[in-house]
Amino acid sequence: MKLFLSIILFLTVFSVRADEGMWLLTMLGKKHADMKAAGLRLSAEDLYSVNHSSLKDAIIQFGNGCTGEIISSQGLILTNHHCGYGQIQSHSSVDHNYLQDGFWAYEMKDELPNPGLTVKFLVSIEEVTAKVMEGITDQMTEKDRENKIKENSKKIEQEASSGNEYTSMVRSFFGGNEYYLMLFEIYKDIRMVGAPPSCIGKFGGDTDNWMWPRHTGDFSMFRVYMSPDGKPAEYSTENIPYKPKHHLPVSIKGVQEQDFAMIMGFPGRTNRYMSSYDVLDAIDNLNPSVVRIRDKKLAILRDKMNSSEEIRIKYAAKYAQTSNYWKYFIGQTKGLKRLNVAAKKQAQEQAFDQWAKSDPERNTKYGQVISNLEKYEKELAQFKLMRTYVNEAAFRGPDLTAFAAAFIKLSKALEDNQTDKVKEITPELINKTMDFYKDFDLETEKLLFHDLLSMFYNTIDPSLHPTIFEEIKKKFKGDFDKYTEYVFTNTMFGTRSSVLSFLEAPSYKKLDSDPVFRLMQSIRGVSSKYETLYSEQQSQLAKAYRLYMAGLREMNSDKVYYPDANSTIRLTYGKVLPYSPGDAVEYDAFTTLDGIMEKEDSDNRDFIVPPRLKELWKAKDYGPYAQNGQLRTCFLANTDITGGNSGSPVLNGKGELIGLAFDGNWEAMSGDIAFEPELQRTISVDIRYVLFIIDKYAGAKRLIDEMTIVQ
Repeated sequence: MKLFLSIILFLTVFSVRADEGMWLLTMLGKKHADMKAAGLRLSAEDLYSVNHSSLKDAIIQFGNGCTGEIISSQGLILTNHHCGYGQIQSHSSVDHNYLQDGFWAYEMKDELPNPGLTVKFLVSIEEVTAKVMEGITDQMTEKDRENKIKENSKKIEQEASSGNEYTSMVRSFFGGNEYYLMLFEIYKDIRMVGAPPSCIGKFGGDTDNWMWPRHTGDFSMFRVYMSPDGKPAEYSTENIPYKPKHHLPVSIKGVQEQDFAMIMGFPGRTNRYMSSYDVLDAIDNLNPSVVRIRDKKLAILRDKMNSSEEIRIKYAAKYAQTSNYWKYFIGQTKGLKRLNVAAKKQAQEQAFDQWAKSDPERNTKYGQVISNLEKYEKELAQFKLMRTYVNEAAFRGPDLTAFAAAFIKLSKALEDNQTDKVKEITPELINKTMDFYKDFDLETEKLLFHDLLSMFYNTIDPSLHPTIFEEIKKKFKGDFDKYTEYVFTNTMFGTRSSVLSFLEAPSYKKLDSDPVFRLMQSIRGVSSKYETLYSEQQSQLAKAYRLYMAGLREMNSDKVYYPDANSTIRLTYGKVLPYSPGDAVEYDAFTTLDGIMEKEDSDNRDFIVPPRLKELWKAKDYGPYAQNGQLRTCFLANTDITGGNSGSPVLNGKGELIGLAFDGNWEAMSGDIAFEPELQRTISVDIRYVLFIIDKYAGAKRLIDEMTIVQ
């Protein structure tokens, strides 16, 4: 009993953490008193309201993986440089290298369209758990339960979107214990307005990524356009700037240590309730695999990009995307080990198991939860490793595998002789082809194809191989040199012209026999096969997690839990704070422009300082953006964010913009799994540095004049 009580005491200390949480906006009523005590000056309705304009109306999901905010009455968007990097790269060429030189639209007519880029505004959130659970019984199999939930969710979504232009989405929270309906308005005409050169927007590069102290001006600017009647619309020269319900005022007063700070955005994914068994699998298998695969890909890209400025521009965005989470998984593994996260999870699981088995009714419901978490995690280990290689080595490795997947619908239509369907699909594929080969280099692709697929072949248990690997073994003796040569000699996917030629008169026989298409189909096939074979284990694991989450909330009924991040809008709050990462090391909460000059290294691409920035620094020509004679660049806060929060606004207690979140810190890379309040920090670019770059560096004062600047 003493052991049980001591574990419960430990759990209480471990789980109640200041400033931890990515809160659903509908939960803010429960948190409002705590937020006001911390420094918030707004009402809960000011943060989230369906009936009148509120803070949430200025927050957007930018593309499919970042956050942005509206900062003017004319739909001006601020987000991170790395969030807009793909668009900046797509507009760049050797002659107009906006990655290197930056881009500024000094007049509205110069703003550049971005086909395919969307922004998403939240309209409302509604709990629909009871509706989703209609017809669900304890006697159902997990598969029947899942199917009924999908059926109910689809019906709810269709009803919510009927008669309006909103996009609806039912999402699961707390492991399938609660469900919420979210309505969105999606805008499709998004134009690039401004971006600093990469030597500012990516200052520090891979070297400083995830690190503090940081001096990165990580921002870019876009604008939302709408139809003349105020509706979302595809790009048109007739469209006009979007008129928001709310835009963020921009504060140039500055921030101090201990100031209140909050962030609203779209965090991607956390696994705070992950089991110890899953943590150990991440440490021992999955994370090291991702790192090995990406390490190889990055080495190939670095070598090819260093050989040609044209290739550097083509692969800049791909390299940045690959590198970001390569370093993330290295840091996460180190953090999980250093902070002993698995042991902390084990203590929580032991306490839960004892709590469950100490009461007959609880034992019936929860008694097998922990043993089932262990059982099904172990049974799924090899499958999860194979799936990692499918994703990382096959579909995110060489580009052609994923591109060939875009032709699956055409293959089906050709096979079934659906002439009208073929005619409908073909124009879209022509557009995809024109876009894809803009950033494609054949020799680079061959190296990626050879090295990453051979890594898959040589690492994964042969019993889990796609059938094409057996063919490689028999026909090519497992020699990937010969197989790669064969593929690129015979595929139509090697050049844009051959794909376009095929699309002029597409045939099922030619597509189905293409070696790249066959490889892609085989790899998709093995993934689908084992998804089916392991579906029962996956369903049972999902059930164990659902019960675990329900049981934890029942066991700690006095605690207000927040759900894991799942790309839905959340709010986190805390304070501007320094931290100490280790013995005899103390980090301040702020960096300044002086630090950029200290880091300058003209021989290192990560630390090049543009002459204009150096001139402004020497002259101390900071305009109204300095604080005590210094220009601050970045600051820290103990807010709770993750990937997807990139570009999120950092706001003071009045809801005024003070910074732009862009990173987390290296010492807390395990934060997606276990929040560490003493270590975890959000790294943000100070809004005054952003304004300084726009105004004094770029001379784009028309954008400053558009904003609501407050002292």
